[in-house]
Amino acid sequence: MKHRKLAYWAATGLLALAFAAGGLFDLSASPEVVAMFAHLGYGAYVPLLLGVWKLLGAIAIVVPRMPRLKEWAYAGMVFDLTGAMVSHLAVGDAVGQLVAPLVLLGLVAASWALRPADRMLASTPRSQM
Repeated sequence: MKHRKLAYWAATGLLALAFAAGGLFDLSASPEVVAMFAHLGYGAYVPLLLGVWKLLGAIAIVVPRMPRLKEWAYAGMVFDLTGAMVSHLAVGDAVGQLVAPLVLLGLVAASWALRPADRMLASTPRSQM
């Protein structure tokens, strides 16, 4: 059980760090950020929106309790990363652009799958559905 907890925190810590750094990068509105999003066909407002959500997602997966918020954060991370992959493919970027999102998707899956019971939503009995 100790190894599972260590693996969970390793995956979650790396994921939170990556999303926090990405969020801060997006919020910087640097010329590189603006150019990257323009290359992908997005307006200058998109990095602000994604930056805020990435920071909030990074916080959500590391704070204690709030399992429903964590589920939404994990889902948002999957949406962000798959959207990034599709965006790069849509503009004809090299397949190598998919490596980082794929690695991060692996961390999302690992963090979600290894999370302790107190970070999971309680199961709803079928009779209440």
